[in-house]
Amino acid sequence: MKLFYPNTPTINRILLHILFWFVSLIVFGYIFKISDTIGRIDILYSVLFHLSLWLGVYINLFLLIPYLLNMKNYFHYVLFLLILIVGVTFLNQLIFDRFADFLLPDFYFVSQFNYLETCILVMVFLVGTTFLKLSKSWFKLQELKYHITKIEKENIRIQLKALKAQINPHFLFNSLNVLYSLTLKRSNETADAIIMLSDILRYVIYDSNKETVSIRSEVELISNYLSLQKHRIDSETSINFETNIQEEIQVTPMLFLPLVENSFKHGVKGDIVNTYIQISIFASKKMLQFEIENNKGVNESSTEKAERGIGLSNIRKRLNLLYSGKHHFIVKEDKNKFKVLLKIEL
Repeated sequence: MKLFYPNTPTINRILLHILFWFVSLIVFGYIFKISDTIGRIDILYSVLFHLSLWLGVYINLFLLIPYLLNMKNYFHYVLFLLILIVGVTFLNQLIFDRFADFLLPDFYFVSQFNYLETCILVMVFLVGTTFLKLSKSWFKLQELKYHITKIEKENIRIQLKALKAQINPHFLFNSLNVLYSLTLKRSNETADAIIMLSDILRYVIYDSNKETVSIRSEVELISNYLSLQKHRIDSETSINFETNIQEEIQVTPMLFLPLVENSFKHGVKGDIVNTYIQISIFASKKMLQFEIENNKGVNESSTEKAERGIGLSNIRKRLNLLYSGKHHFIVKEDKNKFKVLLKIEL
């Protein structure tokens, strides 16, 4: 045999109803008292008065509100609520005129309120309990929204963490290629490159886990990365990095570096002359703009094109999670050059 145990919210709800009606009975007992202190007859009178109220309130709570008001059938709800108020008022008067003598023959009860006064009291109870029910539903809705928002934020955090996890190894492999090429050349610049790489990695490992960083930190990261990459490119390659930071704003870390990496990996390569990379960052209180343009390398393999596509897809996903509806990410490409423009509204 399976036993039923009411859960805690159900017990709490029952206890609150009992408390509400207990207080109401006592208050009306004091209103109806015929002596200086409240007596048994006053409580009996209060109970009689509440019989019709109990019926009306719970018809409203369990029938009218769930099946009419919650379904946004407002016209029929108001109509049936008015009918219920009139019916409860009539029943209240009838209890004192007819039923009181049968229920309690040892006492003589007469209603202390006329029909209009009783109608007003019934309306106050029914409308008041409606507002209490709606306020309770509102608080539950806010609590539900809070939990949904919390879950959504956690999902976004997990997705962002996964996307960042794709960036860091990719960046590390590209940077190690720089050290590898310097080692093959037995260059005296290897030690300086290692120190520079360690500074960049420190940023990537620690600062990239923060929600936001200053825009100047991102600028410094790009500058260091450009200095590192200059060890492996042709001296004739033109690299131009312009910044216009009007306001010290906060941005998500590692947002621009993948685009810069793409320019080195897929642009500054192949048998082309006058290779270049042009980068500009503009930051104000209301707008952040990043623009990068580079030559397109010749003989780019399908694998390299796929890698570049994955990198851009990664950036798009991060932007949609972090700046949904507040950014423009434009990629322009022809046979000679590749250009990306990113605008973020702050």
